[in-house]
Amino acid sequence: MKKISLGDQVSFCYEGETVLDALLRDNIDIPNSCKQGACQSCMVRSLDVEPPVAAQSGLKDVLRKQKHFLACLCYPEQDMAITLSQQPEFFTEGMVMEKRPLNQETLLLTVECKEPLDFYAGQFVNLKRADGLMRSYSIANSRLHDKKLTFHIRRLAGGRFSEWVHQELLVGDKIAVSDPQGLCYYLPTRFEQNMLLIGTGSGLAPLAGIITEALQQGHTGDIHLFHGSREMDGLYWIEEMLELERQYPNFHYTPCVSRGDSPEGVAVGRANDIALSRLPDLKGWRVFLCGHPEMVNETKRQAYLNGASLKDIYADAFHVASTSLD
Repeated sequence: MKKISLGDQVSFCYEGETVLDALLRDNIDIPNSCKQGACQSCMVRSLDVEPPVAAQSGLKDVLRKQKHFLACLCYPEQDMAITLSQQPEFFTEGMVMEKRPLNQETLLLTVECKEPLDFYAGQFVNLKRADGLMRSYSIANSRLHDKKLTFHIRRLAGGRFSEWVHQELLVGDKIAVSDPQGLCYYLPTRFEQNMLLIGTGSGLAPLAGIITEALQQGHTGDIHLFHGSREMDGLYWIEEMLELERQYPNFHYTPCVSRGDSPEGVAVGRANDIALSRLPDLKGWRVFLCGHPEMVNETKRQAYLNGASLKDIYADAFHVASTSLD
């Protein structure tokens, strides 16, 4: 018999019972459907011990790393403390160290945190100003600097937070930074695995962090980045990405524009269309998608049809009302 602690509630899991069986027997409200691990609706997270390997069957690497597991598949091997929801959000103090333009609508913001942050390249944080107004922005740097974070802040007409960052926030000002969040990030495993990264607009931010982290960790598989914008003035960091391509033979960079003329070396068309036409067989690949929701959802489906496993597709759709685009 193993003890399952969920907040102040305690259930006991008997021999041959799953965690889901025990919770339902005690009338604890936990989402569930198929009870066979297919729907993943009963996913919970361990707060202490590592879950049994079988209980994490079918989950993405990043979820397994964070000790998520399926209650319907978990026959506990020891007492466990679990949670059904996200933990309360904590903030640390940050100071603005740098502000500089990347293009006409996007700036690079560098914030140094008072305390080191334990994050993975590709995650996001919530930035909060003094009056409580808050927006989510992806981390654009690798884990090499655990106190200093960089962000690509795109300015939107009428966007209260982004307008404030562009117009009023100054170097030396304080800003609150939340704990890192999100599941679209790089784990230093399977170094030989090829990687495809597609981003639009400021969706380059998390992808840049992922690429830098992977190369610093010695990733040996091919890494292909396709960054898209409607027109040339929406692209940025072209020279930086080209320099990275010169330094690392396994990194390949393709800037894309979907409208108008383009100079040599810039592909014409949507970044996702160009990427999937050039790389039609994605079996065994790791795929990262960041940017406009329609692009992300469409490309996620197409990448799967092109052979990528759903477990290896990591997506971060930038919804204007709720995430990085303000």
